[in-house]
Amino acid sequence: MALKIPLDPKNNVAQFMRERRGSTPRNASYDHCFNYFREHFERNRVNDLLNGTQLQLSCLHLGFYLASWGMFRGKAALLQHSSSALVPVVELISNAPEVLWTLDVKDYDDESVSEILEFKDALAVRVPGGRSEILTSKIMLGVFGCVPAFDRYFRKGSGLSSFRKQALLEIREYYRGNQDVIESCRSNTMDFEGSVLERQYTQAKVVDMIFFIEGNK
Repeated sequence: MALKIPLDPKNNVAQFMRERRGSTPRNASYDHCFNYFREHFERNRVNDLLNGTQLQLSCLHLGFYLASWGMFRGKAALLQHSSSALVPVVELISNAPEVLWTLDVKDYDDESVSEILEFKDALAVRVPGGRSEILTSKIMLGVFGCVPAFDRYFRKGSGLSSFRKQALLEIREYYRGNQDVIESCRSNTMDFEGSVLERQYTQAKVVDMIFFIEGNK
Protein backbone atom coordinates (compact mmCIF):
# COMPACT_ATOMS: atom_id res chain seq x y z
CA MET A 1 0.00 0.00 0.00
CA ALA A 2 1.34 3.44 -0.92
CA LEU A 3 2.10 5.98 1.76
CA LYS A 4 -0.72 8.41 2.51
CA ILE A 5 0.14 12.11 2.49
CA PRO A 6 -1.14 14.13 5.49
CA LEU A 7 -2.69 17.46 4.56
CA ASP A 8 -0.96 19.41 7.34
CA PRO A 9 2.13 17.64 8.73
CA LYS A 10 3.34 20.72 10.59
CA ASN A 11 0.07 20.97 12.45
CA ASN A 12 0.30 17.27 13.31
CA VAL A 13 3.70 17.79 14.93
CA ALA A 14 2.43 20.88 16.75
CA GLN A 15 -0.48 18.86 18.12
CA PHE A 16 1.83 16.04 19.22
CA MET A 17 4.13 18.45 21.01
CA ARG A 18 1.26 20.38 22.57
CA GLU A 19 -0.36 17.27 24.00
CA ARG A 20 2.76 15.28 24.89
CA ARG A 21 5.62 17.73 25.49
CA GLY A 22 6.99 18.21 29.01
CA SER A 23 9.06 16.51 31.70
CA THR A 24 6.33 14.12 32.90
CA PRO A 25 4.15 13.08 29.90
CA ARG A 26 5.07 9.65 28.59
CA ASN A 27 6.79 11.05 25.51
CA ALA A 28 9.47 12.33 27.90
CA SER A 29 10.46 8.69 28.40
CA TYR A 30 11.48 8.71 24.77
CA ASP A 31 13.71 11.74 25.31
CA HIS A 32 15.33 10.16 28.38
CA CYS A 33 16.01 6.88 26.57
CA PHE A 34 17.22 8.44 23.34
CA ASN A 35 19.49 10.93 25.11
CA TYR A 36 20.95 8.23 27.37
CA PHE A 37 22.02 5.98 24.51
CA ARG A 38 22.95 8.83 22.17
CA GLU A 39 25.24 10.39 24.74
CA HIS A 40 27.17 7.14 25.03
CA PHE A 41 27.63 7.05 21.28
CA GLU A 42 28.65 10.69 21.00
CA ARG A 43 31.26 10.22 23.72
CA ASN A 44 32.54 7.04 22.06
CA ARG A 45 31.56 5.07 25.14
CA VAL A 46 29.01 2.62 23.75
CA ASN A 47 30.85 -0.29 25.39
CA ASP A 48 30.17 1.31 28.78
CA LEU A 49 26.50 0.44 28.34
CA LEU A 50 27.49 -3.06 29.52
CA ASN A 51 29.81 -2.15 32.40
CA GLY A 52 28.78 -2.93 35.98
CA THR A 53 25.79 -1.01 37.26
CA GLN A 54 25.65 0.81 33.91
CA LEU A 55 24.14 -2.34 32.40
CA GLN A 56 21.28 -2.20 34.87
CA LEU A 57 20.74 1.48 34.09
CA SER A 58 20.75 0.73 30.36
CA CYS A 59 18.06 -1.90 30.82
CA LEU A 60 16.00 0.37 33.05
CA HIS A 61 16.11 3.28 30.60
CA LEU A 62 15.08 1.07 27.72
CA GLY A 63 12.50 -0.80 29.77
CA PHE A 64 10.78 2.28 31.16
CA TYR A 65 10.60 3.84 27.71
CA LEU A 66 9.04 0.67 26.30
CA ALA A 67 6.60 0.52 29.21
CA SER A 68 5.60 4.15 28.66
CA TRP A 69 5.04 3.37 25.00
CA GLY A 70 2.73 0.44 25.70
CA MET A 71 5.04 -2.53 25.30
CA PHE A 72 4.30 -4.03 28.73
CA ARG A 73 0.51 -4.08 28.55
CA GLY A 74 -2.10 -6.72 27.78
CA LYS A 75 -0.60 -9.99 26.57
CA ALA A 76 2.80 -8.51 25.71
CA ALA A 77 5.63 -10.97 26.28
CA LEU A 78 7.68 -8.33 28.11
CA LEU A 79 4.99 -8.11 30.78
CA GLN A 80 6.17 -11.47 32.12
CA HIS A 81 9.82 -10.39 32.44
CA SER A 82 12.03 -8.14 34.52
CA SER A 83 14.40 -5.57 33.08
CA SER A 84 17.12 -8.25 33.09
CA ALA A 85 15.46 -9.74 30.02
CA LEU A 86 16.74 -6.73 28.11
CA VAL A 87 20.41 -7.55 28.73
CA PRO A 88 20.75 -9.35 25.35
CA VAL A 89 19.24 -6.29 23.67
CA VAL A 90 21.74 -3.94 25.29
CA GLU A 91 24.53 -6.32 24.27
CA LEU A 92 23.29 -6.14 20.70
CA ILE A 93 23.05 -2.34 20.85
CA SER A 94 26.62 -2.09 22.13
CA ASN A 95 27.81 -3.98 19.05
CA ALA A 96 25.53 -2.28 16.53
CA PRO A 97 27.07 -1.02 13.26
CA GLU A 98 27.99 2.65 13.47
CA VAL A 99 25.71 3.41 10.55
CA LEU A 100 22.66 2.76 12.73
CA TRP A 101 23.75 5.54 15.09
CA THR A 102 24.31 8.05 12.30
CA LEU A 103 21.78 7.42 9.55
CA ASP A 104 18.39 9.09 9.30
CA VAL A 105 15.50 9.09 6.83
CA LYS A 106 17.39 11.13 4.25
CA ASP A 107 20.08 8.42 4.15
CA TYR A 108 17.84 5.47 3.38
CA ASP A 109 19.16 3.47 0.45
CA ASP A 110 19.53 -0.22 -0.32
CA GLU A 111 22.62 -0.62 1.86
CA SER A 112 21.44 1.31 4.92
CA VAL A 113 17.96 -0.22 4.79
CA SER A 114 19.58 -3.66 4.74
CA GLU A 115 21.51 -2.74 7.90
CA ILE A 116 18.27 -1.60 9.55
CA LEU A 117 16.42 -4.78 8.68
CA GLU A 118 19.31 -7.02 9.71
CA PHE A 119 19.34 -5.36 13.12
CA LYS A 120 15.56 -5.74 13.35
CA ASP A 121 15.93 -9.46 12.68
CA ALA A 122 18.69 -9.74 15.29
CA LEU A 123 16.48 -7.99 17.84
CA ALA A 124 13.65 -10.38 17.09
CA VAL A 125 15.56 -13.30 18.59
CA ARG A 126 16.90 -11.41 21.62
CA VAL A 127 13.91 -9.62 23.08
CA PRO A 128 10.78 -11.32 24.44
CA GLY A 129 8.02 -10.72 21.91
CA GLY A 130 10.58 -9.79 19.28
CA ARG A 131 8.47 -11.09 16.43
CA SER A 132 6.44 -7.90 16.87
CA GLU A 133 7.54 -5.23 14.40
CA ILE A 134 5.95 -2.69 16.73
CA LEU A 135 8.38 -3.66 19.48
CA THR A 136 11.51 -3.86 17.34
CA SER A 137 10.81 -0.55 15.60
CA LYS A 138 10.14 1.16 18.94
CA ILE A 139 13.45 -0.09 20.30
CA MET A 140 15.29 1.22 17.24
CA LEU A 141 13.51 4.56 17.42
CA GLY A 142 14.22 4.91 21.15
CA VAL A 143 17.89 4.00 20.89
CA PHE A 144 19.07 5.15 17.46
CA GLY A 145 16.23 7.38 16.27
CA CYS A 146 16.72 5.91 12.80
CA VAL A 147 13.21 4.60 12.05
CA PRO A 148 9.67 5.53 13.08
CA ALA A 149 7.69 3.17 15.30
CA PHE A 150 5.41 0.99 13.22
CA ASP A 151 2.55 0.87 15.72
CA ARG A 152 -1.12 0.77 14.76
CA TYR A 153 -1.54 4.54 14.73
CA PHE A 154 1.52 5.08 12.55
CA ARG A 155 0.35 2.34 10.18
CA LYS A 156 -3.16 3.73 10.01
CA GLY A 157 -1.91 7.28 9.43
CA SER A 158 0.70 6.34 6.85
CA GLY A 159 -1.03 3.43 5.13
CA LEU A 160 2.20 1.42 5.45
CA SER A 161 1.44 -2.07 6.67
CA SER A 162 4.81 -3.37 7.82
CA PHE A 163 8.38 -2.55 8.83
CA ARG A 164 10.11 -3.53 5.60
CA LYS A 165 12.28 -2.17 2.81
CA GLN A 166 9.57 -0.70 0.59
CA ALA A 167 7.98 1.13 3.50
CA LEU A 168 11.29 2.72 4.50
CA LEU A 169 11.98 3.83 0.93
CA GLU A 170 8.53 5.39 0.72
CA ILE A 171 9.24 7.25 3.95
CA ARG A 172 12.46 8.53 2.38
CA GLU A 173 10.52 9.84 -0.60
CA TYR A 174 8.04 11.50 1.75
CA TYR A 175 10.93 13.22 3.49
CA ARG A 176 12.35 14.45 0.19
CA GLY A 177 9.03 15.99 -0.72
CA ASN A 178 8.56 17.60 2.70
CA GLN A 179 12.13 18.26 3.79
CA ASP A 180 11.66 21.90 4.78
CA VAL A 181 8.65 21.12 6.96
CA ILE A 182 10.25 18.12 8.64
CA GLU A 183 13.51 19.94 9.35
CA SER A 184 11.62 22.89 10.81
CA CYS A 185 9.85 20.51 13.21
CA ARG A 186 13.00 18.95 14.66
CA SER A 187 12.59 20.25 18.20
CA ASN A 188 15.27 19.88 20.84
CA THR A 189 15.06 16.99 23.28
CA MET A 190 14.63 17.45 27.04
CA ASP A 191 16.58 16.00 29.95
CA PHE A 192 15.18 14.39 33.12
CA GLU A 193 14.69 17.77 34.81
CA GLY A 194 12.82 19.12 31.80
CA SER A 195 15.63 21.35 30.56
CA VAL A 196 15.98 21.71 26.80
CA LEU A 197 19.14 20.19 25.33
CA GLU A 198 20.99 20.96 22.11
CA ARG A 199 20.32 17.45 20.80
CA GLN A 200 17.42 17.44 18.35
CA TYR A 201 14.82 14.87 17.41
CA THR A 202 15.77 12.93 14.30
CA GLN A 203 13.91 13.10 11.01
CA ALA A 204 12.50 9.64 11.74
CA LYS A 205 11.10 10.85 15.06
CA VAL A 206 9.37 13.78 13.35
CA VAL A 207 7.93 11.44 10.71
CA ASP A 208 6.72 9.22 13.54
CA MET A 209 4.90 12.16 15.15
CA ILE A 210 3.29 13.23 11.87
CA PHE A 211 1.76 9.86 11.09
CA PHE A 212 0.98 8.96 14.71
CA ILE A 213 -1.28 12.00 14.97
CA GLU A 214 -2.70 11.34 11.49
CA GLY A 215 -3.64 7.82 12.61
CA ASN A 216 -5.41 9.21 15.68
CA LYS A 217 -7.78 11.38 13.66
